[in-house]
Amino acid sequence: MTLIKIFKRACMCLVCAFVLIITPSATYENKFAAFKKPVEKKGDVIKIGIIPLTDCAPVVMAKEWKLFEKYGVNVEISKEASWANVRDKLLTGELQAAHCLFGMPFSVYTGVGGKAGSEMKIAMVLNVNGQAVTMSKAFCGKVGFKQMNKVGPAINAAKAGGKEITVAATFPGGTHDMWMRNWLSIAGVNQNDVKQITIPPPQMVANMKVGNMDAYCVGEPWGGVAVKQGIGFTQVSTQDLWKDHPEKALVVNKEFSESRREDLKKVMMAIIDACMFLDEMANRKQAAPILGKPSYVNAPADVIDNRLAGIYDLGCNQGQQVYNGDMMMFYKKGMVTFPRKSYGIWFMTQYVRFGLLSTPPDYEAIADKLILQDLYKEVAAAKKVPIPTDDMKPFSMTMDKTVFDPTKPEEYLKICKK
Repeated sequence: MTLIKIFKRACMCLVCAFVLIITPSATYENKFAAFKKPVEKKGDVIKIGIIPLTDCAPVVMAKEWKLFEKYGVNVEISKEASWANVRDKLLTGELQAAHCLFGMPFSVYTGVGGKAGSEMKIAMVLNVNGQAVTMSKAFCGKVGFKQMNKVGPAINAAKAGGKEITVAATFPGGTHDMWMRNWLSIAGVNQNDVKQITIPPPQMVANMKVGNMDAYCVGEPWGGVAVKQGIGFTQVSTQDLWKDHPEKALVVNKEFSESRREDLKKVMMAIIDACMFLDEMANRKQAAPILGKPSYVNAPADVIDNRLAGIYDLGCNQGQQVYNGDMMMFYKKGMVTFPRKSYGIWFMTQYVRFGLLSTPPDYEAIADKLILQDLYKEVAAAKKVPIPTDDMKPFSMTMDKTVFDPTKPEEYLKICKK
């Protein structure tokens, strides 16, 4: 053996001896761990997308309060630029789940807001209420809070003066789109008489500031921010249109829901815990500055805090509106988080009503396909969360007083045409 080989062997022995000395209680495998490259397990990380809106709170606070860790899942939050981004990333699997418009899976599947037949699954509901229709300051004094009888005349007067009226929502067939179309209908404004555009939520205020739209419907805090900046005023909140309407949902990639079912259940458990905590007002006050951070909503904490508390500065010297029990809600003893098939049928019926679909889809079959109600019931049973018994029963809208029977959507369409 050459002197060089002898020297190399001696050096290796010294290194091994050093490792044995400094790790006397370690197992054999651990002694040499420093020399091994860590092996990453594919699929461990669960990426959940959010849009900068107050109602991303259950996902964000489940992360901040370490609830995901409590249930043993490794969640990464991904801030997204638009609902279209969320849709595309959910469908490709780049996101495993997302804080998402309740109506989006139905919109995409039926071809209103995406490639028809594309499946995104609803695991649970994240919140109800808490959106608003904001009108630009040009309408101050002409239209007041909940003065629906003045909206049409004010719009017609502006049109008579040569102005094109533009209204904005956030995604075709999404919740804000449906609230905006219902708002126009209640106000007696033909939707074809106004220009309707799609704008991502965080860009609403800036677009109204430069005159790109006259009204918009979006989630908080962007209604409150417009008021704070003196750009617009709150004409109506969406809970005024329909109290306790479904708003955001935890929507998941189809393959993820099938291949990692147990992990998804753990994610849902953590988020349900966050929803419970967020229905306690003291916890909302704690959450507001966290949500306001640039990494999440990037908006003034006081605006987030006030509207979470149900305190609405309406703007245009209209004072305040205080909501008690019908502000943004996240749990409400299990009434919020349960994903109702009847609500999915309502959204699809609206697509027919407003001409987004030319023929009625198979309402119940699509709702069955896209809503993971059995999965939710498993999670609810494990956590002893009450399951509502009102699904597929008639319910009524708050402002226009119409009654929707999910087993007879065609009857509702006849009422709306009168």
